[in-house]
Amino acid sequence: MRSILYKSLCFLAAIICSLSSLAQFHREARWISVTEPQKANQWICFRKKITLKKAMATAMTKIAVDSKYWLWVNGQLVVREGGLKRGPNPQDTYYDNVDLAPYLKAGENTVAILVWYFGKKGFSHNSSGQAGLLFDLPTPSGSNWVSNASWLCRVHPTFGETQAPFPNYRLAESNIYFNAQTDIEGWFEPKFDDSHWESASEMGAVGDTPWNNLIERPIPQWHYSSLQNYINTPPLPLNSLGDTLALQLPKNLAITPYFKIEAKAGQKIDIRTDNYYGGSEPNLRTEYITKNGVQEFESPAYFNGHTVKYFFPKGIKILSVQYRATRYNYEIQGDFTCNDAFLNKLKEKALTTLNLNVRDVISDCPDRERAQWWGDVVINEGEMFYYWNQAGHQSLQKAIRELVAWQKPDGALFSPIPAGNWDRELPAQMLASIGEYGFWNYYRYTGDSALIAEVYPAIKKYLSLWEIDENHLVKHRTGGWMWHDWGQNVDVALLDNAWYYLAMKGLCKMAHLLGLEEDVAAYAYQMQEMKDAFNETYWRGNFYRSPNYKGITDDRGNGLAVVAGLSSPEQYGSISLFLSQELHASPYMEKYILEALFLIGEDKKAIARMKTRYKSMVNSPISTLWEGWELNSATYGGGTYNHGWTGGPATLLSQYVAGISPLTNGFKTYKIQPQIGILTSIKAQVPCPAGLIKVNIQNTPQQFTLNTEVPVGMQGVISIPILTDIYSEITCNGTVIFANDKYINALPWLDLVPGNEHYFNFEVKNGGKIVFVAKNKK
Repeated sequence: MRSILYKSLCFLAAIICSLSSLAQFHREARWISVTEPQKANQWICFRKKITLKKAMATAMTKIAVDSKYWLWVNGQLVVREGGLKRGPNPQDTYYDNVDLAPYLKAGENTVAILVWYFGKKGFSHNSSGQAGLLFDLPTPSGSNWVSNASWLCRVHPTFGETQAPFPNYRLAESNIYFNAQTDIEGWFEPKFDDSHWESASEMGAVGDTPWNNLIERPIPQWHYSSLQNYINTPPLPLNSLGDTLALQLPKNLAITPYFKIEAKAGQKIDIRTDNYYGGSEPNLRTEYITKNGVQEFESPAYFNGHTVKYFFPKGIKILSVQYRATRYNYEIQGDFTCNDAFLNKLKEKALTTLNLNVRDVISDCPDRERAQWWGDVVINEGEMFYYWNQAGHQSLQKAIRELVAWQKPDGALFSPIPAGNWDRELPAQMLASIGEYGFWNYYRYTGDSALIAEVYPAIKKYLSLWEIDENHLVKHRTGGWMWHDWGQNVDVALLDNAWYYLAMKGLCKMAHLLGLEEDVAAYAYQMQEMKDAFNETYWRGNFYRSPNYKGITDDRGNGLAVVAGLSSPEQYGSISLFLSQELHASPYMEKYILEALFLIGEDKKAIARMKTRYKSMVNSPISTLWEGWELNSATYGGGTYNHGWTGGPATLLSQYVAGISPLTNGFKTYKIQPQIGILTSIKAQVPCPAGLIKVNIQNTPQQFTLNTEVPVGMQGVISIPILTDIYSEITCNGTVIFANDKYINALPWLDLVPGNEHYFNFEVKNGGKIVFVAKNKK
């Protein structure tokens, strides 16, 4: 029966994949471009007059470009930075689907599109090698307005190249250079005279190389704010003395900078942020050459930082300086606060960091690389589940499909992807990606079994590349870059086996979900052999350590052994003591060590370690979390001050401290089992498919109160921690359910279920508001 389910899911996944791959552009649509030679950092203007007999209720328009576009309809900016960096797989291209109906009218309409052709490869973009635009607007008459030789175009002469330094090789984007003296003013307006523009050149039909098949954009268009004032904007107007104007943002944001000035022609304005050299190498900046008179400009490319630095030459009259914030289009739905200001600030900094690290891809940092390293994705996904709405799920689906679609013919997986200038496998990160904390965790929180069916064969193929030795342990796989973590004292063999076991664990669960019981039996047998061998080979009585390892015993491998389920309760005491003393991991692996302490039940030690490790970051004026424990450090790969992998504690605070997690896959049922340490108050809410799960905890010397609100109809288990020797009384919604050391079966929708010495576990069969009050004995 289950194998039939798997075949059905595979069939469904194939249909979904084929539908998304068939862009269904009109057969007469053509890729168009200019006749001039293509070059990197080229900006091209396109215009077309479209006549409609009547207004349209919907006008879902398909637009594909390499690489980005800005779209105006009748002079109104409709899409700001449309398009996705290229690479749903190594050959193909994404396209947008945009409803233009609100902007079109009966009669003549003007469509204007500015295309930015990156023209070079990067860590998150695979250049096609050819600038191009494809456009398809269906009309009620059944005809389509499509891109073809009837469109007009020209290279925008105002954009060009700055002088060195240029953005580092990881970035496909170039610096912005804009010479206002050669601007084509109002070129996107309906009344603009385009009679001297050239006709577009037709470069190919839908599906032709180099763009190939077209995959619909799977994530929302970006969110943009209105223009905002800086915190310390000086009184304006202001005559520049030739100094740099350093303007403060409220926190680290991705922004597009704006100004309005009066100036003489030929003066150069430089705009960059305090993060221009973030991660030790140059990122993006903007140069603007003035024309004569009053002028305004907003740089189209975003960059991030805390301070935007405008260099205005002497004599320029500054009329306005503002910024526009931009981000992935999500909503915050989850939250965690407690009585500890340190933990609250750590959570806020983690979410600020996450905000900047999801856009075209789920990236490691928003400056130096903007690259989808999958070790970072695995940590970021937990934060997205606990704090974002389901728009975050779309980004994760995209990331998962991309990782599998870029699989090499021999089965090897690698990241970052999509990438045009990287193809080296980091084996430990790949194991993390496809395992219990990567792909399976996605299913645990979403219940998306179709995607699991889609990716299962690729995961199985990748794991088959790993070899097992005669002792049932995994052989080291060098891949393209032997990297497990920044820092010293990395016990590679220990980590290899723990990551492999986690990958097998995830694969085994996927096989069971898909009804592949023969696979399940084979994986379970191999896992048991590995677990026995792991403990026989690596356990040293108080900690794990591989025989040939020469460094100081590694906290990473010991924490990961607990997280993987390789250790047993009788080992927990010595492991937790060891993890309280050894501090070698970078922020990347620190999340798993902290999680190990929560899994062991040592919440006080976990919170204490969290506060020790993150002290410098939380106390820093920088509003984001760093790549390493030190800034600008070669020990941590350059030490960016905004790094996605460092936000793991935000997940742990909601998942373990507030205690909210899925009891069954897809969050069909829930568990609330708080580990409060020495905290006295906690308030949290977590989004799940059925709605929001809310928790409010108060812990006083007199009583423990757990106030919950759960979506109606949702069932789960709520656990009351035993914080004293015994409670004199426990009530639920005002009814006594425990007194005189006995459970009283007083509520038909509530049952006491087996637990352990640390909790009273209650099965709750309905949703709504549920309040437990546990009174301490006097």
